[in-house]
Amino acid sequence: MAIDWLDLDTPPALPGLFLRAALRRKVTGRKLPNIGLRCRVEVEPQHLARYRQVCTIENSPYLPPVYPHVLAFGLQMKLLTDRRFPFPLLGLVHLENRIRVLRPLGGLGPFQISVQVTDLQPHDKGATFSLITRLEDQLGLLWEGDSRILCRALRLEGQAPLRAERPPLELTPLADWDAPADTGRRYARVAGDYNPIHLYTATARLFGFPRAIAHGLWNKARSLAALHAHLPQAGYMVEVRFQKPVLLPTHVALQASEPGPSGQFRLIGENDTPHMAGSWQPLES
Repeated sequence: MAIDWLDLDTPPALPGLFLRAALRRKVTGRKLPNIGLRCRVEVEPQHLARYRQVCTIENSPYLPPVYPHVLAFGLQMKLLTDRRFPFPLLGLVHLENRIRVLRPLGGLGPFQISVQVTDLQPHDKGATFSLITRLEDQLGLLWEGDSRILCRALRLEGQAPLRAERPPLELTPLADWDAPADTGRRYARVAGDYNPIHLYTATARLFGFPRAIAHGLWNKARSLAALHAHLPQAGYMVEVRFQKPVLLPTHVALQASEPGPSGQFRLIGENDTPHMAGSWQPLES
């Protein structure tokens, strides 16, 4: 079915969207809307520099591979708080994330960012859907992200789709780092994502967490920064599955397979707690 696109002149302002998210608590439907949002964006060098610092990413002529999610955050918030979107934003859980880097992410723009939702499926704990984000330049599609999100408040008939598991590869230690107590607040200031579960122990406890937890996309961005020598400039896909939350403060370790066209990695914490499992592979021709 065709998407009804709304083109915005500028990225949406976030404060009103946070208020809208806080006030909405009920499921209002069982189908996803055929709507999408698009907007022209340009990268601000100072903002990019702050993002690199927070995620410990070295300087490069190319944008970090997870950074387009930050460029799109305002559009994502506006779409997920639209009255036609049927699920309350608070309580949604980011289960998986896949990015496809089709061409080198060079330059600062102008780009076009677009977002839409699709593929509502039953899940053992509710229902899942995909939030699709795309980055385009004058030549076409550059980058695509697929955030697989769980809504616990909706139950659908049927069985959850089976996951295709790849044979595990041997992983060896690659890097490790501290995640201080203020990690969520530092990332929120650059990414705009002020979800209370990431900010303070007191606000995280309101949602059932003993302490604040790190953003999943910070975990992914920090891990891909350590994996930069394993990845090409373009023509690849990285997918991750978020597992147990990273409770702050903590120390985590990254393990990875040998460099090559495809591979696997995982982020673990104390007592080998699994936080994130991922893989990379070339895009299909």
